[in-house]
Amino acid sequence: MSLSVAVFLEYEDVLLRPGMVPGFSTETISRYLVALCAAATHQEIFFTWRPTLSDPGDEFLLELAVAAGATHIVTHNKRHFEQADSFGIRVVTPSELLKEI
Repeated sequence: MSLSVAVFLEYEDVLLRPGMVPGFSTETISRYLVALCAAATHQEIFFTWRPTLSDPGDEFLLELAVAAGATHIVTHNKRHFEQADSFGIRVVTPSELLKEI
């Protein structure tokens, strides 16, 4: 699993929003994020491919995938990543990835 600064900051922003993860304290979510950083490979981004995607808010995810040499982007939002195939990256849902594995 690869992680960039931009992707980490997005995860942190979303997960720490009030009510986003019911039943988990801010402290627990922060510990999860620290564990995520420890488990992931940090990938620096030296080149941007903008504009490529239909949703500019998702560009940083494609840039991470390209920089990391990823074969897949796993998301429930496949329609925003239709152009990823031009980089040789397959876009799959979590259930599709599990079936593939």
